[in-house]
Amino acid sequence: MRKVALLAGGFGTRLSEETTVRPKPMVEIGGRPIMWHIMKMYAHYGVREFVVLGGYKVDFIRDYFLSYRSRGCDFTIDLKSGDTEWLEAAAEDWKVTVVDTGYDSMTGGRLRRARHHLEGGRFGLTYGDGVSNVDIPALIATHETADAWCTLTAVTQPGRYGALRLSDDRRQVLGFREKGAADGGLINGGFFVCEPEMLDLIDDDQTTLEAEPMDRLIARGKLASYHHDGYWQSMDSLRDKHLLEEQWIKGAPWKVWA
Repeated sequence: MRKVALLAGGFGTRLSEETTVRPKPMVEIGGRPIMWHIMKMYAHYGVREFVVLGGYKVDFIRDYFLSYRSRGCDFTIDLKSGDTEWLEAAAEDWKVTVVDTGYDSMTGGRLRRARHHLEGGRFGLTYGDGVSNVDIPALIATHETADAWCTLTAVTQPGRYGALRLSDDRRQVLGFREKGAADGGLINGGFFVCEPEMLDLIDDDQTTLEAEPMDRLIARGKLASYHHDGYWQSMDSLRDKHLLEEQWIKGAPWKVWA
């Protein structure tokens, strides 16, 4: 798996205190966008090519990566000629593709619009607003043995999310249910491994990835799960942001890189 697609185009209305000026994946934790933390985790495991699926305020994402080197490096500039000497190469060893997938596109539609960047083989996919210490090599290994077109990461999270119905060995997704995981169930935590075939299950811009495509994968027996019982946290509200900030200061349980 060489590439990871990050869903980064939604409005983030439940975090409107921050998202009126920037897309939610660009909201900062510890002085860095939460999407940067996700990318650092993947890079730790050797995955360094990213396709960012932007939409709402995509120019904010473009500007961030276009100026990434200048943000982190000391430099000397000749103001008359404009010649610049970079004194310290602090930029990450990443290749980042930023795609405008439409202002109103749904999650499946965003992925469909970027398929020409992803059809070269197996790819990763995740949401741009959640961090975890998920073991990516173990996730990929589970996918390889599952004969699936898509493997999601199942996590425990109390509260407001719809829970998964899994097979007895927790290796195959059988369906979804509305009741949240407060009853001990597992939820979809993102961090998918996907085969290009799954892209054919997305109809158009208004397709929600978590609806028809997932149902079609389930009907074909092609949606598998990897159970992650470690750390996972999404950033859906200002309260979540404050929690992540506190955890970052204390050591950041999702920080797998040195």
